[in-house]
Amino acid sequence: MRPTWAEVSLKILRHNFRSIQHHVGTDVTVCAVLKSNAFGHGVVECARALEEEGATWFAVTSTEEGVRLRDAGVTGRILLLTGYWQGEEEEVVKRQLTPSVWEPWHIKLLADVVDKLSCAPFPVHVKVDTGLARLGVGCKALPDLLQVIRSAPGLALEGVFTHLASAEVLDAPDVPEQMRYFQIVRNTVLKAGFLSVNFHMANSAALATRPATWKDMVRPGVGLFGYFPDSVSNRVQSPITSPATMPVLSWKTRIISLREVGANQRVGYNGTYVTAVPTRLAALPVGFADGLSRQLSSRGRAIVRDAFASIVGLIATDITLLDVTRIRDVSVGDEVILIGSTEHCHITAREHADIRGTAPDSELLEVLCGIGSRVRRQYIY
Repeated sequence: MRPTWAEVSLKILRHNFRSIQHHVGTDVTVCAVLKSNAFGHGVVECARALEEEGATWFAVTSTEEGVRLRDAGVTGRILLLTGYWQGEEEEVVKRQLTPSVWEPWHIKLLADVVDKLSCAPFPVHVKVDTGLARLGVGCKALPDLLQVIRSAPGLALEGVFTHLASAEVLDAPDVPEQMRYFQIVRNTVLKAGFLSVNFHMANSAALATRPATWKDMVRPGVGLFGYFPDSVSNRVQSPITSPATMPVLSWKTRIISLREVGANQRVGYNGTYVTAVPTRLAALPVGFADGLSRQLSSRGRAIVRDAFASIVGLIATDITLLDVTRIRDVSVGDEVILIGSTEHCHITAREHADIRGTAPDSELLEVLCGIGSRVRRQYIY
């Protein structure tokens, strides 16, 4: 097999879930967000491990992702964060997926299927737009939507939620505004007579920075995999209190070739890197087709024999070069760590994100989700 792989520690994932549950307390449900193939970690294996650990709620993006979990034997509740598309409603009901709804047609199609299959009451969660301006019913239109749900035979309003735009920025003015709107939403729902409703709004960032957003349920995503946000304003002194979690994924490869080159040697495509002294180069069977960003070219690093080695030259489709001149006893077949740790060295996905762009938390998600499918996952139990 091609010697490039990612190790996913399900043991650490289970630890992270326990730590988050302890952080928010037993009165708050932890809904494990496993969208985008569990942020590149493998949705089926992660869901199974979390369910064994006691997770009762999961969240995914689409009906397709929910069906995949059901086919894998996952029995917990599965929330569809972005609703469902026309034509999927029967599969949603049959598979007992929990859709988010915000359009009248969401409700009508579901109600027709529930009536056809005689499986009432069928729970739904209303998604409310409190300022992200992406998906969800607006606050002004919420009363009318609640009336549509009330008149829909067989449907039960189980939850109401929203999504925060800037929870990782402690002095972001939009977050208090969204929290204020969500309180209005809560009052509107209760006034309409829906009294047994779960309210939720906290993502990973809010889980670490804003306990007031925890409500009945929190939805950690990338935080569950060991990465809570650190891109917050320095103008605010309020400390971030993140749960004690650790990165779940390590990304590794092996040296497949070594060569000596002289000084003033151009290296890689377009000769963008030129050696200053005689240099020993190690070739790795990994490239941007695997998700190793070209922005790391001559900027990133890897770990070889518990020492850092610089990436030199342009990262190619399938090959990356390291300068291993100063590392003793390097051999073909040596393990190389792109993301992960040894005794004295540590590289996280956040380091890759910091190099890639100016929005590290968004870039972090791209780093993890971007590790390609041909990078096989090895699960550590």
